[in-house]
Amino acid sequence: MNKMEDKVCLVTGANSGIGKETALGLAKMGATVVMVCRDKQRGEAARIEIRRESGNDSVDLMLADLSSQAQIRKLAQEFKDRYQRLDVLINNAGIGLAKRKENTDGIEMTFAVNHLACFLLTNLLLERLKASAPSRVVNVSSFAHSWINKINFEDLQGKQKFPPMQIYAQSKLAILMFSYELARRLTGTGVTVNALDPGLVSTNLGHEVTGPLITVRRLIFSNFLAITPQEGAQTSIYLASSPEVEGVTGKYFSKQRPKRSSKASYDRETWQRLWKVSEELTGLAS
Repeated sequence: MNKMEDKVCLVTGANSGIGKETALGLAKMGATVVMVCRDKQRGEAARIEIRRESGNDSVDLMLADLSSQAQIRKLAQEFKDRYQRLDVLINNAGIGLAKRKENTDGIEMTFAVNHLACFLLTNLLLERLKASAPSRVVNVSSFAHSWINKINFEDLQGKQKFPPMQIYAQSKLAILMFSYELARRLTGTGVTVNALDPGLVSTNLGHEVTGPLITVRRLIFSNFLAITPQEGAQTSIYLASSPEVEGVTGKYFSKQRPKRSSKASYDRETWQRLWKVSEELTGLAS
């Protein structure tokens, strides 16, 4: 077992599913784990459980609704006030919605949570990551990124059409492209950035899907097809802790192994255009 005693790890979406299992796995290795959860009651219950199961008291809870940019900024500041280092940032939180919904910033919710929250939080914590180098950013993407062959900049937020599966896939392609572009920008800093596909995991994600898609969702996420959250968390834990990936950056992993992502995901012009749009949507451009 890898030892992580001196490491501070921040995990978003950590009160259930893959995020909770990732937090537990890192806590068992002795890391100081900071769980980011939206709901105080569920977050506290998960923290108590993780402390008990891991025998590690260094499990902290920070509250933030990652659909809100104001709350992401508050979270980043609170983290920096409380912790002098950040060794591993795991952007795990994600949602899948059946119907178009906007967040408090007026941005489509799936894109806001699955991509922009990751983009904003990572950028706000970048100096802390650089100061803690060698450090790691681990972004949870999905095999779903390959369902589409481009980012639809003409209707990025699904105002004209909202096909749920494609909107979800686009958000996962976006986080993957962000990972590649960030890795490129951080060359030589000692901060590595990798993305991963956790596999087909039986979690709460997608339970909002209704109508014609409900049959598809039930089929895809039914237990006989899906792996457990514990199994799904293994690649996140591996990328956060394994000496084997020390210095490895700008890669996409599945089942703890690097693999090629979709052809579309390697379009560098799109990486840069997406970065610019993301900066504008999060107010980082100024």
